[in-house]
Amino acid sequence: MQSTGNTILITGGGSGIGAALAHEFHQAGNQVIIAGRRQSALDAVIADHPGMAAMTLDMEDAAAIPGFAQALIADFPGLNAVVLNAGIMVAEDRIDLETAEATIATNLLGPIRLAHALLPHLQKQPASTILTVSSGLAFVPLAATPTYCATKAAVHSWSMSLRAQLKDSSVEVVEIVPPAVQTDLMPGHAENPNALPLADYIAETMALLRQEPTPPEIHVERVKYLSEAAQRGELEDVFRTLNSH
Repeated sequence: MQSTGNTILITGGGSGIGAALAHEFHQAGNQVIIAGRRQSALDAVIADHPGMAAMTLDMEDAAAIPGFAQALIADFPGLNAVVLNAGIMVAEDRIDLETAEATIATNLLGPIRLAHALLPHLQKQPASTILTVSSGLAFVPLAATPTYCATKAAVHSWSMSLRAQLKDSSVEVVEIVPPAVQTDLMPGHAENPNALPLADYIAETMALLRQEPTPPEIHVERVKYLSEAAQRGELEDVFRTLNSH
């Protein structure tokens, strides 16, 4: 993925990792469009970034995605990158069906639907990138958030398969794999001393994205405790430690 001169859509761009990535890509000379459910949050981000654009989108709303994609392409015909970052993480007591279905719709079906809607356009570009966002919990699940972890494991698997399917096309697929980061994804995360400060996470992630060629998976050092647990033969031990509190 080239570092500058792109036209990039970032879903979930009104806060947290999405807003921080939007800032960095904008500063690097890219046209950035952020999308999210809350117009007020989007407005707050673009107010500090002249030239950045915003469009509302609820990733859980399947019917809204095709029209959103059409409007996006019409307004930004140079679109050549999309960061599928929007997601929700909610603690569940055993099986909470309403939470589970909303999480699957937002975290998994939403990215698949949006990628499906944008892929024909991206394939026409000389070079384009789909960046998915999974999680270290895709590799070792947190029992308190089972559906979140399941969706992120599915995003990881889907990213691998999509990359293989598109290997002879102009579209590259890059998977970003965050650890616990100090954001408002869940209550208490922003103050969690064991989570990686957002600025540190973004700096390390952007450095990896600037490598040539771009790695197919972006693993900062902090996430490797989870993402490489199976390779080290420590999956059961890490799962037990992660879920012992």
